[in-house]
Amino acid sequence: MKPEYGAGVEEVDLSGRTVLVTGATSGIGRETALALGRLGATVLVHGRNRDAGRAVVDELGDGDHAFRRADFADLDAVEGLAEWARERDPAVLVNNAGGYFREGRLTDAGVEYTFHVNHLAPFLLTERLRPVLPDDGRVVNVSSEAHRGASLEFESLRSVDGYSGWRAYGRSKLANVLHARALAGRLDGPAANALHPGVVPGSGFVRNLPAPVRSVVSLAGGLAAVPFVGVDSAAEAAQTSVYLAAAPGLATTGGYFDDCAERAPAAAAQDDRAAERLWTWSAETLDRNGH
Repeated sequence: MKPEYGAGVEEVDLSGRTVLVTGATSGIGRETALALGRLGATVLVHGRNRDAGRAVVDELGDGDHAFRRADFADLDAVEGLAEWARERDPAVLVNNAGGYFREGRLTDAGVEYTFHVNHLAPFLLTERLRPVLPDDGRVVNVSSEAHRGASLEFESLRSVDGYSGWRAYGRSKLANVLHARALAGRLDGPAANALHPGVVPGSGFVRNLPAPVRSVVSLAGGLAAVPFVGVDSAAEAAQTSVYLAAAPGLATTGGYFDDCAERAPAAAAQDDRAAERLWTWSAETLDRNGH
């Protein structure tokens, strides 16, 4: 059993710090937002559902907590979210929003939908907020053990030929780790790390898995057949995000964490050349689309 808020942060006081948690209206993101609020942070809640977002703000209770709606498939909406958040001086950004999508399609930016939502939009948001992060700020990328076995084939990022939802998801999660790695070298003070949160049976992520995998994940007795799957509640799965957002004196940057401890990611996620190529591809894609 993991500690309530993540190793070593149970007594942390985040009063005076503002945290933006994306994808915070349900599941792991919601539990991350609520846990950080209990530690005293002012929480900026992002999501697509206004009613759900306002419900999270209400549950957070007293304080200047606020909700902003933005569709991560729309880069203009991401820009709006960033501008709104900048005005509130965030110290921590938790890039939690993302998903698994069975059907292949392209966004208006000409990018495969999963990669756009799970990587390109968080990349843009991070770039817009990076200049206002304090020296002790944090960027937390919620990745997944699904990054293991994935590869970045840049020519496929603007195509849905031969689309596989599982392959697309793993590729986007690999990008989350590489993004944190490349970002760490560009931040003077703030820490940037990626993590695997665990898998929550019954979550939207699990409901969208391929049927054979979903049937295994849904049965606690069969979870061992899926190497990276563990049985977590949403609150338990949120704890590594909370740890990386709140742990005092966190020395690691550019790392990968699981169960509130650093561990080695896949070899492909330690490739600095790939991380730099991804950074260049992302920046050029945004520039091509007027961002």
